[in-house]
Amino acid sequence: MSKAASRFAFVSSDTDDALAARENLSARYGQVPVAEAEIIIALGGDGFLLQTLRETMSTGKKVYGMNRGTIGFLMNEYRAGGLEERIANAVAETIRPLEMVAVTHDGESVAAPAINEVALWRQSYQTAKIRITIDGQVRLEELNCDGVMIATPAGSTAYNLSAHGPILPLDAPLLALTPVSPFRPRRWRGALLSNKATVRFDILEAEKRPVNAAADHTEVKAVASVTVRESPTATATLLFDPNHSWNERILAEQFRY
Repeated sequence: MSKAASRFAFVSSDTDDALAARENLSARYGQVPVAEAEIIIALGGDGFLLQTLRETMSTGKKVYGMNRGTIGFLMNEYRAGGLEERIANAVAETIRPLEMVAVTHDGESVAAPAINEVALWRQSYQTAKIRITIDGQVRLEELNCDGVMIATPAGSTAYNLSAHGPILPLDAPLLALTPVSPFRPRRWRGALLSNKATVRFDILEAEKRPVNAAADHTEVKAVASVTVRESPTATATLLFDPNHSWNERILAEQFRY
């Protein structure tokens, strides 16, 4: 095992393809525990990569994903050979997650990070009614909708794009505030916010019109309010092959349709 390869920890999702890739690469390049590794090689899909980023956030470790899932928008192409050279030439992108603090009807406070988005959506057949406050000022007294979200540039091509939100360059100091199926105001398409903004969602008629919230995959049921801001301290670092950087993918995505 080379000195360079000894920095690698291979982790994978539980699919057959990902497990086989981890076994193959570990045998080829060697394996060290995640706690001792400089580079984490994540094998799976985008969901598994986000999980790996959350688990290694603010540790200084860099994560290089290879696609053993389905779409793999955030992943590099899977190839077993030349991994040391690919890592040496990779481009690092450092991102900051969102911080969600959700307060439930019962007064419980739940905090969670989100790399992609913090999303709220109705829990029953009735539309949600949500007040939106930004930096202490009410900007929308009542949004009637199926849901609403705050997305980072990293997450702007995920759920946000499906809800017709804007695609943001990775280095843009912006957050996307995007409604999901707005009923009133019917033509409201959302807003672009500074990444320094603090956004608060208050659920109106919460018992009659219950709402859930999620920071990526951390879900909180029956929320009364949700506050979201970009973390001032937490970071995660991704590595991309230079011929297919994240910024290039985001730019290409805007000309795909």
